[in-house]
Amino acid sequence: MTSIVENRTLGDSRTDIGDATEMDRRYMRATIEFGRRALGTTWPNPSVGAIVVRDGAVVGRGLTRPGGRPHAETVALEAAGELARGATMYVSLEPCSHTGLTPPCAGAIIGAGIARVVTGAGDPDPRVAGRGHRMMQEAGIEVVTCVLEQEARLANLGHILRVSEGRPLVTLKLAETADGYAAGDVHDGRLMITGVAANNRVQMMRASHDAIMVGAGTVRMDDPLLTVRVPGLDGRKPLRVVLDGHLSISINSRLVATSATHPLVVFCGETVDTEKVAALRDEGVEIAHTATDKEGQVDLRAALQALGGRGITRVFSEGGPRVGSALIDQGLADEVVLFTSQKPINRHGVQALSEKARALLTDASTFEAAEDGLAGADRMRIWRRRL
Repeated sequence: MTSIVENRTLGDSRTDIGDATEMDRRYMRATIEFGRRALGTTWPNPSVGAIVVRDGAVVGRGLTRPGGRPHAETVALEAAGELARGATMYVSLEPCSHTGLTPPCAGAIIGAGIARVVTGAGDPDPRVAGRGHRMMQEAGIEVVTCVLEQEARLANLGHILRVSEGRPLVTLKLAETADGYAAGDVHDGRLMITGVAANNRVQMMRASHDAIMVGAGTVRMDDPLLTVRVPGLDGRKPLRVVLDGHLSISINSRLVATSATHPLVVFCGETVDTEKVAALRDEGVEIAHTATDKEGQVDLRAALQALGGRGITRVFSEGGPRVGSALIDQGLADEVVLFTSQKPINRHGVQALSEKARALLTDASTFEAAEDGLAGADRMRIWRRRL
């Protein structure tokens, strides 16, 4: 029987080695990027990409389908048909080995006659965790693992964190003026900080996440909709999440008014107005009681773990300065996207981030600068938490 070729151990920062070829890396990169297309649609399962290659040609490819099933591997095998026999399959995440609502993908790969499987990242799910690789190897398939592992882990980080930490990945988005403010003073109107290009970029980011999260202050000040407004993607309806310890959300807010068509959950403390809870539930709002701190603010980790428990893998936080700073302070912001306009506010306002959070964000031992460019006239910087 052939052996599993492990190109590197989990967490090793070296480039992949062993039996992986440059062509393997090229196909794996395409597989990972293809898998990203379904982000935001596949929870509670990860968004996986799979490509079947025979004689140097792609003969089948698949994405995890909306709702998480069927899995990418079975979609790719169906597309390849008989051409799968003797071919190589590239998969961004280790194929599953357990029987759930569907049979194991590793078994389907074996049954299709695939000769060689190249995977990006291992699946930490205890029902898989190397079993998929071993199952295929014991059937005589050559298995090469950990090809472009870091890229594959990043693409599937929401799933990995939900399994390992019980919470989803959190992308924090913030917008600030040139002098560092996210809002004006108490009696100022809402600031329109970023331009059309940045706003469109945010809409696409919303579409690639399972849930959109804000704090109660953002709801009171901005009365947002938190919907995906991109032509062709109007069917994307991420779960809308409000962190509202005191249950201050207005029953007349746009979020509540649209809760019948766009799901909304409000996290609040245990000792809130029961009549208001009943009124909001009558409007279609889900009320989730959770732990709060001494000031009555929702415990972020508890709320995120509750979301993870219901299958959410990716959360897009637009929660404003307080929530944003807290996510960074508590090590819960995995990716931070900061848009900075060219114009200053030139007066007192609300800082986009606390001094502590900004210091952590620019600390190279805590966050890695991943991107620095423009979205129209606005500067867009992305940091990723070092894992």
